[in-house]
Amino acid sequence: MFVRTPAELGAVIRDRLKQLKLDQSTFAKKIGVSRQWVIETERGHARAELGLVLRALDALGVGIDTAMDQTKAGAAPEVDINAIVAKAKRPAP
Repeated sequence: MFVRTPAELGAVIRDRLKQLKLDQSTFAKKIGVSRQWVIETERGHARAELGLVLRALDALGVGIDTAMDQTKAGAAPEVDINAIVAKAKRPAP
């Protein structure tokens, strides 16, 4: 699933809490934030601190995939670093 907005990220967190049968208060204590922070993040609060969001996702077992979306207009083609290194190691003709 691609998450593109704070609201989508909030929905992921809310759904995962339900899957784990965790209430907001227990989860908030577990990651060291207030229940209000959890509520705002679930609602897609756009100014949530990145470090806290990453801590929350880690606690929920939600990973982040940093693969590039090559379908976006103007996306650079994938780079084969191994081919570049191999070419650089070849002796000059």
